[in-house]
Amino acid sequence: MLDKDFNPSLRFLVVSDIHIKDEKCIEEQRFASALKYAYSIARSSESYKKLDAIVIVGDFANSGTEIQMQKVKNILDAGVDYDETQVISSFASHETNGEGTEVAAERMKRILGQDSDQHKIINGFHFISISPSHGCNYNDDKKAWMARELASAAEGNRAKPIFVFQHPHNTNTVYGSILWGEDELITTYMNYPQIIHFSGHSHAPINDPRSIHQQHFTSLGTGTLSYFEMDEFDKITGSIPDNKENAAQMLIVEADKDNRVRVYPFDVLTGHFFPQVHRIDTPSDIGSFTYTADRYKTKVVPYFADDAKLTISDVTDTSFKLEFDQARIDEDYVNCYDIVLKNADGFVIRHLSIWSEYYFYDMPKTRSYIFQDLEPNTNYTVTIKACGFWNNISENSLEEDIKTL
Repeated sequence: MLDKDFNPSLRFLVVSDIHIKDEKCIEEQRFASALKYAYSIARSSESYKKLDAIVIVGDFANSGTEIQMQKVKNILDAGVDYDETQVISSFASHETNGEGTEVAAERMKRILGQDSDQHKIINGFHFISISPSHGCNYNDDKKAWMARELASAAEGNRAKPIFVFQHPHNTNTVYGSILWGEDELITTYMNYPQIIHFSGHSHAPINDPRSIHQQHFTSLGTGTLSYFEMDEFDKITGSIPDNKENAAQMLIVEADKDNRVRVYPFDVLTGHFFPQVHRIDTPSDIGSFTYTADRYKTKVVPYFADDAKLTISDVTDTSFKLEFDQARIDEDYVNCYDIVLKNADGFVIRHLSIWSEYYFYDMPKTRSYIFQDLEPNTNYTVTIKACGFWNNISENSLEEDIKTL
């Protein structure tokens, strides 16, 4: 839900990683729904009912073909009020991985009417969007262009936020930027703490609290309308979670006359805002940043309720199933569960981590796992701890003894 006490003078939608394909695909419906929801949200506002811009931060097409770009154009034409709303698009690795950067740039200009790199002023706010020179990288010409545009945008009022859009994350910023980040433009951005930077590429969920990051400037991940991928490597499923395809997220962004910004993560699949609202009141003041590494100092930890259950079932000579109630936490979400199986001598036989599935708006109430390839007629103890996002681990745990048949 929009902040009713916030009176914006600017509102825009940000999406990325749509991955429209030549063949009919669910992403077409999700993109159309995202546009519909954005206008519905704008019309529901009590103080400001406009959607001023739609920004697409790369990988809108799965391989950049004529068919895919024309599909994107058709969806935009059907869903956008061009008298009210400006569209800003950039391409990235998926648009270029078929026939190269020059072909992608030509097609985007001819079909979508979009330049590769853009600097627009909308309601007095600067929007700077840049496409890679190759793959997801930026050569010296691109760096020089960005430096010039930022200097121009900052003239006259360095307190005003500058909205910057590039497809890959800046390395070591938002969640997803370890595996899917690039560092070529970071030193340029560091001169402008008032930057509010939007990036995709990783498909990381935008309701992850690490998907907003503040250090030298503010960074936000833009999610996906296609499938999730994660930036942690100790999970039993790897970096791609089960039910990865149940992914369609977008950002609604507002700014007011006092340069304050609000960012609202939204779930397109269910039509609901996620519970968090990102508040950036003085974007140019590094000292005011709250979404920093200090979050790792939190004393808030997950916990299992007193009545939380761990149930063992389907026991065989070599396997069993466990199912348990999700833990609770007073801030953010539970990220994952650390599960340890020990034998009767106390030695670790299995150690694994599974997601809580916090990235789904309709987060499941329980989680389960099946242990296999165990020894027959053997005693085991399983212990489960809940983990947050900031190295914060539950003090209590769920534990149960099992004996295979």
